[in-house]
Amino acid sequence: MAEDDSTREAIMEATFRALAKHGYADLTVQAIADEFEKSKSLIHYHYDSKADLMVAFMAHLLDEFIGEVEGDADADPRDRLLRMAEIVVRGVGDPDETRDFHTALLGMRAQAPFDPALQGRLVENDRLIRGVVADIVREGIDEGQFRDVDPERYAALFRSAIEGAQSHDVILGDDAPTDDAFAAVEEYLIDDLLVVEESDVGGADGDRSDAEDER
Repeated sequence: MAEDDSTREAIMEATFRALAKHGYADLTVQAIADEFEKSKSLIHYHYDSKADLMVAFMAHLLDEFIGEVEGDADADPRDRLLRMAEIVVRGVGDPDETRDFHTALLGMRAQAPFDPALQGRLVENDRLIRGVVADIVREGIDEGQFRDVDPERYAALFRSAIEGAQSHDVILGDDAPTDDAFAAVEEYLIDDLLVVEESDVGGADGDRSDAEDER
């Protein structure tokens, strides 16, 4: 890794730690520098302002997220959708740190209507993530694992559902129905995509007929 790339990666890691610790509203370049092993001047060398750094950080998060979802080459489409939902809704790593970071992300998103550069980056992230979801769905359809649905419309619904569950977890805290939301995403948005084998349908009908006979 080139020195500049290594420095940028270290700045991104410091930004992650500072966001989790301070939240977006109280985040400053100095707070990021406090988490950075090198000098604050290096941050200013690479990024003109906090706003520029935040835009770069959101692009970095996108790369990390897609890497997590697509990292297992052997994972089938269902497992990749489930992994995406798990990362967004439940997070990875320490639960307290995850919630702190999700809180910071929500604060950042709330500022997007007032910050065109940040909003533009979030729009692009959303477009690219929906594209990944749609591609996964197409792959599942082509492989005969998923029913024939509209990949783009599905991606819009899936993305909104998991982002909404994450936001509720932050807003409602311990009272949020996060586990129920995740279970519902798995059952109604992922497993409902699966093609039902004829033998399964027959078994279900047979069970229903037996029940009716008993009545």
